[in-house]
Amino acid sequence: MTVRVRIAPSPTGNLHIGTARTAVFNWLFARHHGGKFILRIEDTDVERSKPEYTENILEGLQWLGLTWDEGPFFQTQRLDWYRQATQELLDKGLAYRCYVSSEELEAMREAQKARKEAPRYDNRHRNLTPEQQAAYEAEGRQPVIRFKIEDDREITWQDLVRGQVSWQGADLGGDMVIARASQEIAIGQPLYNLAVVVDDIDMQITHVIRGEDHIANTAKQILLYEALEATVPTFAHTPLILSPEGRKLSKRDGVTAIADFKKMGFVAPALANYMTLLGWSHPETSKEIFTLEEAAKDFSFDRVNRAGAKFDWAKLDWINSQYLHPMPAPELLELLVPHWQAAGYEFDLESDRAWLEPLTTLLAESLTRLEDAVPMSKAFFATTVELSPEATAHLEQPGAKEAIELILPHLDQPLEATTASELIQKTTKELKVKKPVVMKALRAALTGELHGTDLVQTWVILHQRGLDKPRLESVNSEQ
Repeated sequence: MTVRVRIAPSPTGNLHIGTARTAVFNWLFARHHGGKFILRIEDTDVERSKPEYTENILEGLQWLGLTWDEGPFFQTQRLDWYRQATQELLDKGLAYRCYVSSEELEAMREAQKARKEAPRYDNRHRNLTPEQQAAYEAEGRQPVIRFKIEDDREITWQDLVRGQVSWQGADLGGDMVIARASQEIAIGQPLYNLAVVVDDIDMQITHVIRGEDHIANTAKQILLYEALEATVPTFAHTPLILSPEGRKLSKRDGVTAIADFKKMGFVAPALANYMTLLGWSHPETSKEIFTLEEAAKDFSFDRVNRAGAKFDWAKLDWINSQYLHPMPAPELLELLVPHWQAAGYEFDLESDRAWLEPLTTLLAESLTRLEDAVPMSKAFFATTVELSPEATAHLEQPGAKEAIELILPHLDQPLEATTASELIQKTTKELKVKKPVVMKALRAALTGELHGTDLVQTWVILHQRGLDKPRLESVNSEQ
């Protein structure tokens, strides 16, 4: 058997981290077994589905490296398949036309609520006579199509994550609507549960891997697989992603869309790596940094937890830093450019590459997210710098401005790391002050701050840009 799995997002919003994590698990399982990963866009919710959301989903999956083998398939292009399946169920007597009005449904729910019963459809139109149907149609009522669910039926499956799962038909809310009412055609727009089953049958899906919030749907869908005389796939219901407080992760918890993580400066391999760890652990339990391809070699549902996975920003930041620190300067530079441009920094990538790459190397070891490079590199792009209160105070310390005055005459010659270090050492000895006095004075004059990237490398790059001398002269002139 060739393993065939699918990710089936709905384009009613941007690609969410929960959907993306589900895509990761499907991709890992398919690659581990040499199978196929299929992309299906479930866009039957016409009113809420938007082309821009579809584009966001496709871009997000591609950015994460979750390449698909087949698709994308769109449900709105497959409506005839769903109508054929619905008609088959009607012909078998397993589905029927229901003419209950919205007012009648509301009254039914209110009565159930008053009796402290769980809301459910009471199947009142399951056995209408042809005469009763004709009477309702004469009133102008448009029927939905309902699939019969027997209350005494027990639905059981062996879940790859949760073991044996059982549901009673009586707990599924009564006969299920599988197609909306329509004035134009006999069978209206298909609903989720039917469309999903028809697609999975047609696409020969062998394993359905999705979040645990779909478990009730699974019970209903198994009944539909059986009614359509199809092989029921194997199911795996993964744990939900929770907020740090233990709630289901939602928009109120802040960033949840993949595009937002990208804007914040997380790189795709790091985010994919982190999502893999949201509910799964590597066989080498101490191993936490790995590519998707490496994870696929060891992926199995034996190591997927049942409990929800709490989202940990500190862990994501750490993983991201592990990808940024060793990254080659040319590659990292390309990733930093959009963040510098968004901050309004002016530069020409090609003509300025000679100092941009050393700057990138200088920043790399301190980066947690790409966006961190913006404040860290401000002094390298600005023509002048504004001294912080701490920098101003240090320059008033004995020996600070004297050190700058001694260094200034040497700035008309080339400056490298070795000569910069020697010059600092020479100035320290000549003034008979401690080395930090000279170094802090230089940093304050060059960057306007007392803390930052390695001073010598910072000075060398600013000298290459011709920015060190005017900044030191500006401070020296204030004596």
